[in-house]
Amino acid sequence: MISRHPQLAWILVCIFVPRLAAARAQNPAPAPSANPASAPSLNPASAPSLNIDAALLAKANAGDATAEVQVGEQYAHAGATEHFLTVAAQDYQQAAAWYRKAADQKSVDGELHLAALYRDGGNGFPRDMEQAAAWYLKAAGQGDVGAQGTLGVLYSMGQGVAHDDVEAYFWLDLAASIKGPDQEKYAANRQLIGERITADELAAVQDRIAAWKAAHPRPDSSK
Repeated sequence: MISRHPQLAWILVCIFVPRLAAARAQNPAPAPSANPASAPSLNPASAPSLNIDAALLAKANAGDATAEVQVGEQYAHAGATEHFLTVAAQDYQQAAAWYRKAADQKSVDGELHLAALYRDGGNGFPRDMEQAAAWYLKAAGQGDVGAQGTLGVLYSMGQGVAHDDVEAYFWLDLAASIKGPDQEKYAANRQLIGERITADELAAVQDRIAAWKAAHPRPDSSK
């Protein structure tokens, strides 16, 4: 349990809990969970339009993933500033639908926006940590370092996924191998979580890590 490792608990709190604090205050009860494939979505093309640039909307409707994310951001901003709950919820649903269109094209940006939206929730849009974890997993599998580090924390805390120290070690090691502002935190988490798994588990997960790195070479890796 994390409670037996106060240093680990503090490091995890420093990385992850600030991202959830506002969402927990606004949406204290977690929403029913679902897999990405079963998540409810609206048809973006049928949504009432905000004051969105016509050229941007045309690109998004033509399937440009970057434009889809940008349109989704505008709906998310509208939801965050809308005072009427039902209207805000519709805006957030539209944001999720546009992000999903980008994510379905394997856009990491779309996956991360969708993960963050489900992680934090919003006015009338409930949090869903299982959805958040599922989309972080997709981005992590494509090599996004932030998603890998976040996923490692989720596994270590049992947030949106079953608690699994081996999986936590796997993703934190991948994140810790890339130079960046959170590299030392990821490495510290990995080291402490490594003390909670057996020697056999450690050897097996290190083999998985080596295989993943060989299949996904990254020029900015520190290893």
